[in-house]
Amino acid sequence: MTAPVVGVLALQGDVREHLVALAAAGAVARPVRRPEELAGIDGLVLPGGESTTISKLAVLFGVMDPLRARVRDGMPVYGTCAGMILLADKILDPRSGQETIGGIDMIVRRNAFGRQNESFEAAVEVEGIAGDPVEGVFIRAPWVESVGAAAEVLAEHDGHIVAVRQGNALATSFHPELTGDHRVHGLFVDMVRAYRTTESL
Repeated sequence: MTAPVVGVLALQGDVREHLVALAAAGAVARPVRRPEELAGIDGLVLPGGESTTISKLAVLFGVMDPLRARVRDGMPVYGTCAGMILLADKILDPRSGQETIGGIDMIVRRNAFGRQNESFEAAVEVEGIAGDPVEGVFIRAPWVESVGAAAEVLAEHDGHIVAVRQGNALATSFHPELTGDHRVHGLFVDMVRAYRTTESL
């Protein structure tokens, strides 16, 4: 079977690091900026950055509505940090004009772990990731206030939810792409492979 093609939404944020991590996890990785580029991928990563900026650029580039449609149709999607906010069905403290893609029944609080100068690293036990804990890099990170019945909590840190999965949508508060540990990306690439298999039946 050919390697799955996984895009990284390349409007703002740490795009290059995700491309490297996805390639290391066995995917063909490519940047995605425009609606026509969505058609050629099997899954998509929403990187960290600034969630309001990413959402506004997604609308400006005409990619927001087709992206929502693909997520609704079941395309696997993985959001880190700002990407987690974009996948939330509800944001507690949205900025003016901020939109989400949705896909996970969760309520997210922006910048919950503090400002840029309060960034930190922590070992995080993530359900579905074998071996040692994942080293989580938290940079102006959100946390999940609550999840609905359809969402599965995969990890918590300091009493707060920091990793969630619902169907083909995965989200983490932290940045695994910055550590050289590609296991979370490997989990996502496995989700994309499983999706491709079911789509081809």
